[in-house]
Amino acid sequence: MKTIKIFDTTLRDGEQTPHVNFSLEDKVKIAKQLEKLGVDVIEGGFAIASPKNKEALQAISRVLKTSTLCSLARATKGDIDAAYDAIKEAKHKCIHTFIATSPVHMKYKLKMDEQQVLKRAIDAVTYAKTLVDDVEFSAEDATRSNKDFLVKIFTEVIKAGATTLNIPDTVGYTIPEEYYQLVSYIIENTPGIENVTVSVHCHNDLGLATANSLAAVRAGATQIECTINGIGERAGNTALEEVVMALKTRKQLFQDKSTNIVTEQIMKSSKLISYLGGINVQPNKAIVGKNAFSHESGIHQHGVLENPETYEIIDPKSVGVQTNKIILGSLSGRHAFVKRLNDLGLQLEEDKINQLFVEFKKLADTKEEVYDEDLLVLVNGIDDKSLYNKVKLIKYDTHKEDDKTYGEISLLIDGNLIKQDAVGVGPVDALFTAISKIFKEKFKLDKYQLDAITGNTSALANVRVTLSSNNETYVGRSHSTDIIEASIFSYLNAMLGVAHLEN
Repeated sequence: MKTIKIFDTTLRDGEQTPHVNFSLEDKVKIAKQLEKLGVDVIEGGFAIASPKNKEALQAISRVLKTSTLCSLARATKGDIDAAYDAIKEAKHKCIHTFIATSPVHMKYKLKMDEQQVLKRAIDAVTYAKTLVDDVEFSAEDATRSNKDFLVKIFTEVIKAGATTLNIPDTVGYTIPEEYYQLVSYIIENTPGIENVTVSVHCHNDLGLATANSLAAVRAGATQIECTINGIGERAGNTALEEVVMALKTRKQLFQDKSTNIVTEQIMKSSKLISYLGGINVQPNKAIVGKNAFSHESGIHQHGVLENPETYEIIDPKSVGVQTNKIILGSLSGRHAFVKRLNDLGLQLEEDKINQLFVEFKKLADTKEEVYDEDLLVLVNGIDDKSLYNKVKLIKYDTHKEDDKTYGEISLLIDGNLIKQDAVGVGPVDALFTAISKIFKEKFKLDKYQLDAITGNTSALANVRVTLSSNNETYVGRSHSTDIIEASIFSYLNAMLGVAHLEN
């Protein structure tokens, strides 16, 4: 079984994500987690870029035990000296030097020809090799470079002592078939390449970073450069979690190639980067998105409940997620609904389940997700809606004018439409006052209790009203995503126990 090295550049290329700025303490914390994750090489920064980068690399070098610490350096003596000074205390260290090789970069950025670039590359690798044993050389913008020039420069830097050759798709330009051919060509035509690590570094400008990296592995690459959550310059980099789980899930397709990554640490690493970097992972992100192991469609839910393999190709536990999630929503079916009731310890009669399911569907059409707390309210409160046989709410309205709140309500009672209005200190108080005018007997409002069952704006409101009359207490309950509606029905429930309706 061939091991594919994982080179993580979250702390270098990942920090180049707009608005991401890790503190020194953040970087040390991230480096420790990356080592726990099993990353082979950690590119901790670009030492020459700033004193902060150099200081962070020095701090990281003192805490790593197994992972190699790498610093980026342009192909200049000053950069290489700064890189070495930053990582020299590391137990395992690597200097990663680079120079652009594409015509557009050489002409407009470097203002150099091929011979000058070649000499600079050889000199840089030769000098870096005097400082460390492990030297990586990258041909920046390789996928827009002349492939024969790449072979030439790689051949010479191997002779100079490079231990890793990187073939980066710096601007996310290539596509899998094309990248496969380029990596294959370089491997087949570069003398001595069998003795070094062949690395690939892909950007996601066309959304192909993961696909390109995997194509390169099939072509013979032995190291993938990537970041947690795919963060990085512009559209980001190859996502570590995606390439690692692709190799693990489809290992036969990749000739049993594996990584040293402890996949159970993936979710923890993802959440750490998301938190410290201030970038939320999109819900539908592969592997680490909150929806990655969630199911809402009734058909999918039925299948997963019977056997997770029907709709899950990855065991959630293998990436650090304790279990998959069945989302109860408007698309959920009866199978998932009954399963959730059973999970809550609710063994109900078939007629009751049928009645609840109708109520559940009505609720699900009004909110994104129905939570366990919502179901408990449905189960405990469904009998409270018996008033619907006597009273039907037709319409209510409230408005504020001149610091006063006006409420108007229309009820259909025994086939008769009754309208009433009133003034109150707020919309609920105004409507309660309007309702009370419909009834003859006096009563006292002892308590009005409102609870949002779940913590978002589509929460199911549970309202409990306590009234008293002639030393008797009457309680009304109701629930709705509409707070005022829940208040009206809870009030009516209590009211019908206190007074009789006007004729």
